[in-house]
Amino acid sequence: MKKTLPTHVRHLVIVLGDQLDEASSALQDFDPTQDVVWMAEVAEESEHVWSAQQRIAVFLSAMRHFAEHLRKKGLPVRYAHLGDADNTGTLAGELSRAIDALHPTGLVLTAPGDWRVLQAMRSVAERHQLPLDLRDDTHFFSTVREFAAHAKGRKQLRLEYWYRELRQKHDILMDGKQPVGGQWNFDADNRESFGKTGPQNVPPPSRFEPDHITREVIDVVRSRFAKHPGSLQQFGWPVTRAQALQALDTFVRERLPLFGQYEDAMWSGEAWLYHSHLSCALNLKLLNPREVVAAAEAAHDSGHAPLAATEGFIRQILGWREYVRGIYWMQMPDYLERNALNAQAELPAWYWTGETDMACLKDAIGQTLQHGYAHHIQRLMVTGLYALLLGVKPQAVHRWYLSVYVDAVEWVELPNTLGMSQFGDGGVMASKPYVATGKYIQRMSNHCKGCRYDPAQSTGARACPFTTLYWDFLARHEALLRKNPRMAMQMKNLERLDVAAREAIGSQAEAHRAAQG
Repeated sequence: MKKTLPTHVRHLVIVLGDQLDEASSALQDFDPTQDVVWMAEVAEESEHVWSAQQRIAVFLSAMRHFAEHLRKKGLPVRYAHLGDADNTGTLAGELSRAIDALHPTGLVLTAPGDWRVLQAMRSVAERHQLPLDLRDDTHFFSTVREFAAHAKGRKQLRLEYWYRELRQKHDILMDGKQPVGGQWNFDADNRESFGKTGPQNVPPPSRFEPDHITREVIDVVRSRFAKHPGSLQQFGWPVTRAQALQALDTFVRERLPLFGQYEDAMWSGEAWLYHSHLSCALNLKLLNPREVVAAAEAAHDSGHAPLAATEGFIRQILGWREYVRGIYWMQMPDYLERNALNAQAELPAWYWTGETDMACLKDAIGQTLQHGYAHHIQRLMVTGLYALLLGVKPQAVHRWYLSVYVDAVEWVELPNTLGMSQFGDGGVMASKPYVATGKYIQRMSNHCKGCRYDPAQSTGARACPFTTLYWDFLARHEALLRKNPRMAMQMKNLERLDVAAREAIGSQAEAHRAAQG
């Protein structure tokens, strides 16, 4: 039975769909006799980008489970369901409706991860002339202000320096003032391929059978968002804190020891491999990054996981995740519109279906639509690389990534996509465009075996589109790339192509682009 809410409250405490943490700053001084938690499902959050069904279901199920958890702890919750007859369809509209019903004297909010949502919440508070207590998101190791202080006066921002600073500050994998093992980075010991035999005896991922709440959500999504991309046939993501903790424990025990060795490897039909699959739970705040990092460090200290794997994993959490958040909040809102390479092509329609004859893309996109998941190399060096080489407008690539991945929240997705993957920010995030021929994919996977395209060929009927478009990309952006010292070797290789070879590649690239439209 739902608890009747008062008509006048002290604080309306806003809990957004990616803030499912009972230790969040917004709930720190919550008084159940005076305050009410506000949560809302709204169509806007699934439709401002064409969100895939797996992503919608993850958010709705996790939100409903969290609201139930809060109620069991005795916290009054005003929860708007997607199907409520009077649901306005927007966060701003639902918050205004709650204010009109509960007459709070103020609003409390942990800082959102999305610039758009923050502006909407501020606008509602201003319109209703209510104070908005905006609190730091204590989920992270660092604050936005700390990153801004780190960035001040630097000509370039680079992950490595921020990562080292956080390692030292939080005493993670440190031996006094020096890094454990005598070096900060163990990439040279990681990133192997599986070889001809492929992955052997990979432990199964943590997948969870949908309970009655999740089954109800799945029914809602299938009905309300039937035309949205993807499938819910194999939904199994953790949607509660207990499930997320179980997934963390399973990863550390079963896959962390080989995570580093195979973190960049790919194999057809193998979606999960040795990755953690924890980013969704982390970004929903079902897991705290401190407990994730501590679990990995403890595995190393006990001798269970090698240093190279542990450091590589911790760098993704402590380093990269904190870094992209700092970039996002320093650069928004104009960051969203940057297009340093003036890329203007449309995203191919088959990104929404996976119907392509390029084996690597077919596998990565098919897996994405089926599970709402692909690991970082599939995103950076398959789907992202192809879009970059093709010259797709980075905003279109951003909308696709934000739509299809269950872990996609704008603060982390936008810098990774527009900056790291598409070089749309001109080098704010990364020191160079991450471009390669199809030979990289051949080296790190088995995708090229049996594919109709040959990564060694740049022209002709069997030319790999990645290889053709790679040389075309270097030629199209030659003037810009020659200014980048990290591209010197690739530009020297470009110089070896004679005029006839360049013209043939350019013609083949143009024909390929035309065929995608």
